[in-house]
Amino acid sequence: MAEPIIISGVFRDYILPFLLVFTLLFAILEKSKILGAEKRQINAIVSLVIALLTISFSYATGIIVKMMPFLAVVSVIVLVFMLLFGFFISGKEGFEMPKWMRNILFVIIGIAGILFIIWTTGKWDALFGSFSTSPNFWMNALFIVVIIVAIVVVLFPGIGSGKKE
Repeated sequence: MAEPIIISGVFRDYILPFLLVFTLLFAILEKSKILGAEKRQINAIVSLVIALLTISFSYATGIIVKMMPFLAVVSVIVLVFMLLFGFFISGKEGFEMPKWMRNILFVIIGIAGILFIIWTTGKWDALFGSFSTSPNFWMNALFIVVIIVAIVVVLFPGIGSGKKE
């Protein structure tokens, strides 16, 4: 029985990662003008070479393929958050998301992305596997967090009060 081309392994493991890497690199090179303004051919060649090199290594394409479901789920979560946020401020003209809320959102997405990359590359057990074996690890981690919070409060006294210095 013939396998459909859209969900075949070759399409998923080679063609889609190639198109993704090529398109992203080309867009970044065009926007940043690193190789010069109006150098579309050079940008295309550089993007093509890097995309071809990327798909020649199965480890790299494996990471890209594993990260796409995470990207889709995070995109849906952000979309739902923005829709809900928009519903609550719909009556206010020219209202933007507060800077602190945007920063918190970026930090949460960044931390989730870093943890997902660690898990995708198979380094999770090497980095965090030994933590659960030590009975005192979580108490030490809590102690370090308390120390960091105390240092931040001492160095930046107006951080939680909302007053400007």
